[in-house]
Amino acid sequence: MSTVGLVIFEDDALQFTNARVPGVSDPVAFTVSDGVVVSVEPEASRTRSAVPTFDLGHKLVLPGLVEPHAHLDKAFTADLVPNPAGDLMGAIDAWKRSYHERTEDEIFERAVRAVELAVASGVTAMRTHVDVGPAIGRTAVDALVAVRAELADIIDLQIVALVTNPLPGDAGAPNRRALLAALEAGADLVGGCPHLDDDPQGLIDIALDAAADAGVGVDLHVDETLDPAMLSLELLAKSVVDRGFDLPVTASHCVSLSMQPLARQREVAGLVSGAGISIVALPQTNLFLQARGQSEAPPRGITPVGVLRDAGVLVAAGGDNVQDPFNTMGRGDPFETAALLVMAAHVEPADACEMVSQSGRRLLGHRASGVEVGAAADLVAVRASTVREAVAGASSERTVIKSGRVVAETELRSTLRPAH
Repeated sequence: MSTVGLVIFEDDALQFTNARVPGVSDPVAFTVSDGVVVSVEPEASRTRSAVPTFDLGHKLVLPGLVEPHAHLDKAFTADLVPNPAGDLMGAIDAWKRSYHERTEDEIFERAVRAVELAVASGVTAMRTHVDVGPAIGRTAVDALVAVRAELADIIDLQIVALVTNPLPGDAGAPNRRALLAALEAGADLVGGCPHLDDDPQGLIDIALDAAADAGVGVDLHVDETLDPAMLSLELLAKSVVDRGFDLPVTASHCVSLSMQPLARQREVAGLVSGAGISIVALPQTNLFLQARGQSEAPPRGITPVGVLRDAGVLVAAGGDNVQDPFNTMGRGDPFETAALLVMAAHVEPADACEMVSQSGRRLLGHRASGVEVGAAADLVAVRASTVREAVAGASSERTVIKSGRVVAETELRSTLRPAH
């Protein structure tokens, strides 16, 4: 725990009192100014000053949570766009058939609802993929650009242009034009799905070219399949290295990597690490969509988190979908993601919490947050005694701090009424 002595506070300075910090036995007080933690001291001897105070009531203060992979344009459409097949292609087909029903206003309203739900859960930064292509046009991108502006005070939002397949060749020309239009409209990164294209390498090449021309990063849906013969992650890693591509690259899902022998997993993980590619694990949607119809020993469909992290790969985790055809469940709460990592991917609770907070911040290009001097004051205070308890209990009693300002607070009252 770091402390400082003399601090010159900005007008927006705020002191938070009665805070619990992991690994520190006694409560602390910390002061934020200009969106940064500028002092930390024991509560018992905290400095009294003219700075306004906010009592955290002995909640456990953790780095702000992050959603590194969302689909805000699809949120809350499970009852509007049914997916009877329950699998990935069923969801894609159902969603594309609904394009004619999508409007900028209704996408905006559903996306705002999903963001507000996430913020109340403690999310301070988010990256969303948004469909782009001739059939949907700029409708979804324009809606999310408006959401980003509307909610800029409570969340940092990045937009990925998730372009329709195919991308290479003559057939891909309209989609390539749609991608460029989305970037011009305000999308922050280039997206796409190489494993769903007849030419995965061609799509990767076009995505990297478009990103280099625009000076933006890439975040691709990669190998969202249990087919071990599909391993476009390796193609992506080799392409990044061969080109000397030096902008951020993220590969989301990477399901088929878990279907490879361990030696092959390690080989590909080493390539990914050497290329500097970050990975986003998505346990909710992968558990929902993958292994449909496999009644005997169905795979879990989650990328091999441990192998990747052992190789030095930055691995974050996200919730992906919130009640849409791709996952009819989803609460917009990263603690749910962390709990599934613990149970389904055998990640330790502290590491799982790291993957939905600090690792996500690194992946999105944000400075670290936490109750440390110099850290960003993007924080969530939750009613729990330990990190494990925070993940397991996911108490709804939370105070959310964005850039040093309280942006959400949820209180819980529960009354038991015994018969006697």
